[in-house]
Amino acid sequence: MKFKCRHCFNKLNEPILDLGNQPPSNAYLTNEQLNQREVTYPLRLFVCEKCWLPQLPEYAKANDLFTEDYAYFSSTSSSWCNHAKIFVEDSVKRFNLDKSSFIVEIASNDGYLLQHVKNMQIPCLGIEPTKKTADQAEKKGVKTIRRFFGENLVSDLKNEKLIPEIGVDLLIANNVLAHVPNINDFMMGVSKILNKHGTCSIEFPHLLNLLKYNQFDTIYHEHYSYLSLSFLKRLTTQFELIIFDVQKISTHGGSLRVFMTLDKGKKISNNVTEILTEEKEFGMESLSPFKNLQSNSEIIKNNFLRFLLKAKEKNEIVCGYGAAAKANTLLNFSGVKSDLIKFIVDKSSSKQDKFMPGSLIPIYSQDALENNPINKIIVFPWNIIDEISKQLKNRELYTFIPSFKKW
Repeated sequence: MKFKCRHCFNKLNEPILDLGNQPPSNAYLTNEQLNQREVTYPLRLFVCEKCWLPQLPEYAKANDLFTEDYAYFSSTSSSWCNHAKIFVEDSVKRFNLDKSSFIVEIASNDGYLLQHVKNMQIPCLGIEPTKKTADQAEKKGVKTIRRFFGENLVSDLKNEKLIPEIGVDLLIANNVLAHVPNINDFMMGVSKILNKHGTCSIEFPHLLNLLKYNQFDTIYHEHYSYLSLSFLKRLTTQFELIIFDVQKISTHGGSLRVFMTLDKGKKISNNVTEILTEEKEFGMESLSPFKNLQSNSEIIKNNFLRFLLKAKEKNEIVCGYGAAAKANTLLNFSGVKSDLIKFIVDKSSSKQDKFMPGSLIPIYSQDALENNPINKIIVFPWNIIDEISKQLKNRELYTFIPSFKKW
């Protein structure tokens, strides 16, 4: 079957990475579902050789992935909540926002960020299609629209007077652009919702780091696109948006925070040129940096399996920490089941007492660490290993991405 690029509609050639068929990474199973057949989709990454957007075809529709019982709650991570708080405080100062301003967040989840806007008494609105997280945000006093973002939604928000007719002052989109199947419609919505001096801040894991550090576990069905600044600049230009600043941030293994506006008089930061140059020197808009992605991923998989098999031979009990989406990519690519990893613990109550999709490894609360004789713990959300290692002092912790390491 031939696929076309979701941005420029150019025909996509052969995949550059094949991680096999896998279930959606956030489709955690209840005990009653264990005897039911799981739905799986190909997890194959393509790159468009015209606009250089790496992407997954829309094997699974967004409505099938971001369901009412979607299990990811942003507030689970204390470091992520702190990241959001600092961002709000900095943005209010930088863009001179006050009680007369209006802020909108796309994919506002459980109100982890907008609660800080609310506390500063700045009018705001969340946009979040998943019911459970939106309900949680509403409990925090954050008004939330339960829909997917796009051009039509912006028109409805203005018609229903839920946002100012002239547009909003700050639009926030943290780790959502990669989740959007129709990125052209999304970016059109961005251009329509901002006022003429407004700012949009978009955060996303930097494709450069995925390629440089073998972060293949960040590839899963909910991530339709894998983004570079070079591509984003090309995308935004089509909708008369100007990227005026970009920051490197540490979240999710190395991300970019990009600021854009409709204001053509906005001064452009040197940061933009510097990162565009870095990407060009890396060969981002060529097939070269993608050539070793498959073999590098298989090396990590083989190291992972050797570690688990060696532990099993020694009768050591291995468990996992963090039932993250990236855990499911690694587990299912490696074919690991509960005979090699006894269980996984997670702080989120929405995942506890369920089972990992595909591998069917049970998920427990952290109490399981105290109630079982655990020898080794594999930390799957390696991007927050510093936070986790403080919680699990005097434990034997391991990560496998970007490379094998004992902590």
